[in-house]
Amino acid sequence: MTIIPTYTPPDFSQGPLASAPVVTTEKAPADGVAPVNFHATSNHPEYVQVTKGSWVLIRENRMDTVIRLRQRVPEAVEARRLKKGDEVVVGRGEEGEMGVYIHTDGFVKDDSRDGTKFAFMTRGSRETPFSRSYDHLYEVLRHEKKHGFIAWVLGPAVAFDKDSRNAMAGMIHKGYCHALLAGNALATHDMEAGLYGTGLGQDIYTREIKALGHYHHLDLLNKVRHAGSIPQAMKQLGISDGIIHACESTGVPYVLAGSIRDDGPLPEVIVNTGDAQDHMRTFAKKATCVITLATQLHTIAFGNMTPSYRVMDDGTVRPVFFYVVDMSEFSADKLANRGSAQSTAILTNVQDFMINLYNNLAQ
Repeated sequence: MTIIPTYTPPDFSQGPLASAPVVTTEKAPADGVAPVNFHATSNHPEYVQVTKGSWVLIRENRMDTVIRLRQRVPEAVEARRLKKGDEVVVGRGEEGEMGVYIHTDGFVKDDSRDGTKFAFMTRGSRETPFSRSYDHLYEVLRHEKKHGFIAWVLGPAVAFDKDSRNAMAGMIHKGYCHALLAGNALATHDMEAGLYGTGLGQDIYTREIKALGHYHHLDLLNKVRHAGSIPQAMKQLGISDGIIHACESTGVPYVLAGSIRDDGPLPEVIVNTGDAQDHMRTFAKKATCVITLATQLHTIAFGNMTPSYRVMDDGTVRPVFFYVVDMSEFSADKLANRGSAQSTAILTNVQDFMINLYNNLAQ
């Protein structure tokens, strides 16, 4: 039995959709500017009636973009990418009344509780049992390794523990990672561990604070910048393990997006936010499974770029599995409150999570 749920498209021959109008467009008045009353996209399957009776699904959607129409093909485009004169969908209806229909229940199954109207434990929390979530994730990853595209979004906590760092590197070597998204900190502290055996100056196994250890990540940054690149620094410094080394040795692409607080940063860190978003969006368009670990801002950023569905090469529509792993309920709730309501939360220590995951998938 497949773990990918079947998608049920809307029935455009029935009800109000049958008499819905063709979508209306207006020209972008200037580069990077949308017309007034533009339609803003969701992360759900979104259909545009480009001619009467022809409803076209946006193939690569994401929330908070506009819809540009080119040769009757709708595409979700960040407003900053618009060129003057582009045809942009206008009208803020979502039920077809403006020629746009947002389909929210294409993957919905009957989730009734046999008529039960009152129940406990209906909202995820740190008390929630996650055994089924883990088992499902194991199934998903085994499937996606061969048939999908797995993107990981990592915070530095994954590299602060010896076993967790090894587990993530092992997942990459085993083929369970097709792209890695992170910031300067993850790569810096991962390489710090490779050179000094520390994370922010603390031994990643014994937790011993090393004398002047708070210099370690700064020294590492300086050495990498002097070498000119991460691959060159790994050769010069003899770094032969860890997460970034695993990416380099297996050819798994990674995007390091910069932030205001970055030290250094590493040469590969993309400090222009628009450029960083463009690089991240490349993999958001491909992802069929996303796992985010202990990084609230990068999680929300990638979540906002990733639709809830993927249109495959054969035209079939499938969901994108999105997991947020964190000790904090707040982080998971904030992601959902920013529009990624389809995400599944596993509330636990991410280092324990990584070790658990690797031990179950490494066989």
